[in-house]
Amino acid sequence: MSENTADGDPELEDIVTALLTASRALVGVSARSLAGVEESVTLTQFRVLVVLDSHGATRLNRLAHGLGVNASTAMRTVDRLTTSGLVDRRENPDDRREVVIEATERGHDLVRQVTARRREAIERIVQGMPVDRRREFLNALVTFAEAADEPLVDSATLLGW
Repeated sequence: MSENTADGDPELEDIVTALLTASRALVGVSARSLAGVEESVTLTQFRVLVVLDSHGATRLNRLAHGLGVNASTAMRTVDRLTTSGLVDRRENPDDRREVVIEATERGHDLVRQVTARRREAIERIVQGMPVDRRREFLNALVTFAEAADEPLVDSATLLGW
């Protein structure tokens, strides 16, 4: 791997490369976990379901903001999920100009099913790691999540994305 980087940190390039490689492995796990789903759900659509599953009913603008997309992009995805019976969309009773979106029971079930597959696949990968390196790996992942300002999830919570 690289011996030097532009900012003088010789490990930075190696760490970034290792994380890119690991993220590619995790994207593969994510894609395979969706492969067996009855409905044809894309990774983007699944991300919407995960957000709705974890946050509950939400307004379109808040959903779009949480996904980092514009409202029209979020609405197209919601429309597809509504057609599939995975999401319900209704007027906000407090403000009829707003649309409230939430996952249906089928949508919640899909998130649980796919997440269980991902957890099993990740568990198999971790079991293949040397036991004496797992604590070091855990500490590195927690540090990375904190640096990314990503909230940690307790072990009882199913994190789908």
